[in-house]
Amino acid sequence: MKKVLIITYYWPPAGGPGVQRWLKFVKYLPDFDIQPIVYVPENPTYPIVDEGLLEEIPEKAIILKRKITEPYQLASVFSKKNTKGISSGIIPNRKKQTFLQKALLWVRGNIFIPDARFLWVDPSVKFLKKYIRENGIDTIITSGPPHSLHLIGLKLKEELSVQWFADFRDPWTTIGYHSALKLSSYAEKRHRYLEKKVLTSADAVIVTSKTTKEEFQAITSKPIEVITNGYDIEKVEKHPLDEKFTLAHIGSFLSDRNPKIVWESLQELISENKQFAGSFQLKLIGKVSQEVLDSITAHHLEAHCVNLGYVSHKEAIEHQRKSQVLLLVEIDSAETKSIIPGKVFEYMVSERPIIAIGPKDSDFAEIITATNTGAFFTYTDKEKLKEVLLSYFESYLKKDLKVYAVGLQQYSRKNLTAKLAGFIAHS
Repeated sequence: MKKVLIITYYWPPAGGPGVQRWLKFVKYLPDFDIQPIVYVPENPTYPIVDEGLLEEIPEKAIILKRKITEPYQLASVFSKKNTKGISSGIIPNRKKQTFLQKALLWVRGNIFIPDARFLWVDPSVKFLKKYIRENGIDTIITSGPPHSLHLIGLKLKEELSVQWFADFRDPWTTIGYHSALKLSSYAEKRHRYLEKKVLTSADAVIVTSKTTKEEFQAITSKPIEVITNGYDIEKVEKHPLDEKFTLAHIGSFLSDRNPKIVWESLQELISENKQFAGSFQLKLIGKVSQEVLDSITAHHLEAHCVNLGYVSHKEAIEHQRKSQVLLLVEIDSAETKSIIPGKVFEYMVSERPIIAIGPKDSDFAEIITATNTGAFFTYTDKEKLKEVLLSYFESYLKKDLKVYAVGLQQYSRKNLTAKLAGFIAHS
C-alpha cells in the first residue's frame, strides 16, 4: 500500500467547511490502496469546533500531531472576539472598523506572511524530514489555506526527493479578503513571490475550480487538476419538511456576502402578498456578521428571522433536508468567480431547491444549472429573483416543491477520491 503524507491545519474537532475536504479524502483513500498519514497541529486555534466530527476519523488513518505556536493565541488576550472573527474570515466592514480591528488586520497581512501559522513551518520540516526518511514516504500533499502549510511542502521538496502536491481549497492572492488585509507594497510582493514559488516548485497542483486553474496556469506550467469538493452519504434521521416556507442559509454569512437583493425581494413580497407574509421564515444557521443582521433589521425582516447560530455538521445536514428552500451566497466580485462553496454539494443532494446569488460567470452557477438543483442570480437580478421565490412559494402551497437533480454522482466523495488517487498515481 502506497503511503501518502497529508499536511493540513483543519482537522476534527475543527468545524466548518475547511475540515470536510481532507477528512473525506482520508476516509476513502485506503479503498484505492493508499495509506493516508495525516499531520495536524496538536494545539490549534479553531474559530469553529464540532466535536461530532471526531467520530468520522477513519481507523485506518495514521494521525501525527505536533504543537504549534500561533500569534492568534497571544492576540486573543487583547480581543478574543475580534481575533476569532478575523481568523474565521469574518472581516468587519471597512467603514465601521475600530482602530483595534484595523490594527489586527494590518498585522495579519503584513507581519503574519503568508498567515498566522507561519511559525509552524520550520519545526514541522525538522520533524517531518525524520519521519519521512524512517517510514519510506515518497509522496506528500499540503492543503491550504492556511498557505503556510505549502511552505512546509516547499522546504521538504527542496531537502528530500519526494513527490509534492499542493492542494488549494481556496486561491491565495486572489481570494476575496486578501485586499482587506491593508498590505504594504513589500507584503504584497512577498505574498505573490511565495505563491509563485509554491506553484512552480510543486510537482503538481490541485484546485477546486476551473477559474482557479486558469489563474494558476498564468503563473506555472506544472500540471493542475481540478478536484472539487463534494458530498458524502450522510446517515441522519429523516425529518418532515418545515411547516413554514423557510429560506435557510447554512454556513458563515460574511459582511461582504450581504445580499441586499434578497432582503429587498423578501421585503417586497411580504408587503405585496399577505399569504407569503404569514408563511415565510428566514433561517440563519452558522456564524453571521453584524452587518448582515443589521441589513435584515433595516428591511423589517427580523420578525420573520430565526438565527440558530453555529450547529454541528449533523444538525446542519438535517436543516438542509427539511428547509423548504436553501440560500447560497458568494461575494459580488470578480475575484470570487472561482469560489465554489463547499456546502453547494451538500445542498445539491438535499433535494431542496437552491437560490444562489453571486457574481456573473461564477463557477458554481454552472454546476447548479447543469445539475438542475436550483436557480442562479447575479446581484442585479431582483425581478427574476422575486419571480422564482414566488413560484417556489406557490409550489410550496401545493405541497409540490421539489427538485429533480441530474448528474450528481460525479461529485460523490468516493468518486472524487478515485480521481485524486488516479492523479497521484499518474503524476
